[in-house]
Amino acid sequence: MCDATKFFFVCLLTRFLLHFTCEEIKAKPGDDVTLQCQGPREEAIELLVWSKPDLGSEDYIVFYFRDERSYEKYQHPLFQGRVELRDPQMKEGDMSVILKNVHINDSGTYECYFGNAGSGPQLLSNIILTVRDSGDGAGDTEDGGKKDGHVGLIVGLSVAVVLVLVVFGFVALMNFRKHRGQNLDQPEPSDPDAAATDV
Repeated sequence: MCDATKFFFVCLLTRFLLHFTCEEIKAKPGDDVTLQCQGPREEAIELLVWSKPDLGSEDYIVFYFRDERSYEKYQHPLFQGRVELRDPQMKEGDMSVILKNVHINDSGTYECYFGNAGSGPQLLSNIILTVRDSGDGAGDTEDGGKKDGHVGLIVGLSVAVVLVLVVFGFVALMNFRKHRGQNLDQPEPSDPDAAATDV
């Protein structure tokens, strides 16, 4: 199974089970890329971690925020000085970061984790970034390289429509069975002409 298909099915499954976003972004070297992550709107953000697990080392932190400030010392050296919050106030739960001056080596999977008092870190966003030279056709769009659109939004809306149809069909089936069952329990109405011939 190809990577794109695996990514689609993982996103579909996790989007269905959690409040989770999946996105695929294409960019060219030198671009600034926004890695989107939406957390709870009304909760205090005590911990925010952006990671890149495919770095293959224990030091895979892209961005680390705790106790109302970011800590560059926890970042992998490749990302120091190149990552910042899109909204430093993180209003409305916006935990997106901007990765500046991307390189081909920045290609890979990025994960956004959120945590607060009483709960461990929760995975909220999974983004696949592909950085290629402009000759490869990546990043030739005005929206910062998001040529393929919002995969998470498309998948989420598709799942929502299917779920609504399934629930509607189930309710309709149950009502039909209930109505049919009531008709079987009631005696047949008597035919006045048939009653007259029996006498």
